[in-house]
Amino acid sequence: MRIDKYLWCVRYYKTRNIATTACKKGHIKINDAVVKPSRDVYPTDVIELRKDQVNYKLTVLDIPPNRVGAKLVDLYRVDKTPKSAFEAQEMLKLAKDYYRKKGVGRPTKKDRRDLDNLNLENEQ
Repeated sequence: MRIDKYLWCVRYYKTRNIATTACKKGHIKINDAVVKPSRDVYPTDVIELRKDQVNYKLTVLDIPPNRVGAKLVDLYRVDKTPKSAFEAQEMLKLAKDYYRKKGVGRPTKKDRRDLDNLNLENEQ
């Protein structure tokens, strides 16, 4: 089975087109080699893929006949992604929430709208 189809079947990508694009960009490796979307996948292959700033590492157990349900995905792959990768993603989310200190620089559009809404509530 092709790598782009396999990643779509085991639900790492929502569409095959997105999986194909990720292959073309070099985000997917099989056994430490960057691959094209047409590269075949076999059991015991180790796949590394980068998605949403997380480096996933998985081992192929079997080839699914077609796209499988979320509960059946574990029959076809073993996820060996380290927990630290997901912790780094959580830290990144927290860092994005806090974008600047209050009172520093000009207010953003969102800050201005919040202030306008606050002033309207106080007038009523």
